[in-house]
Amino acid sequence: MVALPEESPLTAEAVITDVRHLLSHSEEALALDTMCSWIYEDALPINRQCHARLVALADEMNIPRPVQRLDELLID
Repeated sequence: MVALPEESPLTAEAVITDVRHLLSHSEEALALDTMCSWIYEDALPINRQCHARLVALADEMNIPRPVQRLDELLID
């Protein structure tokens, strides 16, 4: 999960920094929620590989809410 902020469509350095900070404090669920929220709110296009990784992480953590509706932003 550590490399995911750089692989995601996030562009705001402040958001990436916040996600890294959460990860460094073992707040993986909150980091995932933060990433997904920003991706959705900013309507950032997301590729299938990144989407699949986010969904897998959400499933692994048993927190499906953050990834809901991200499929609306998928690009081919």
